[in-house]
Amino acid sequence: MTEKKRRRVPRGGTMFPNRPPLSPEEKARRDALDEEFDRRCAEIFQQVYQELVSEHYNWSIMIDPNSRDYCIDPDAEIAFQKIRSKHPNARIMEMRLNETGAVGRI
Repeated sequence: MTEKKRRRVPRGGTMFPNRPPLSPEEKARRDALDEEFDRRCAEIFQQVYQELVSEHYNWSIMIDPNSRDYCIDPDAEIAFQKIRSKHPNARIMEMRLNETGAVGRI
C-alpha cells in the first residue's frame, strides 16, 4: 500500500490580493447607499403588493427604484430579462409576491 503525501494548502489569502482594503469611511458610505436602495425598493413593493398578490402569488417581481418601474413573471429569469430590456444599466432588486417578499429559503 502506498503512503499518501499530505499537501499543504495556504489558508486565509484574499481573493484579490492586489486590491487595497476599503477604508471605514468608504464601507460606511457603501452601507448607507445599500440601505437607501433597499428602503426605496421596499417602498415600491409595499405600494404594489396589495393589487398584485391576489392574482400573482409567489411570482417574481424585479424593481428598479430609480424609475419606480417593475416587472413581474412566474419565472425569475424572464422577469429579469423584461426589466433589463427596459433599463439595461440599472441596479435591480428581486422580490417575491408572498407574505415576506423573500426569495428562496430563510
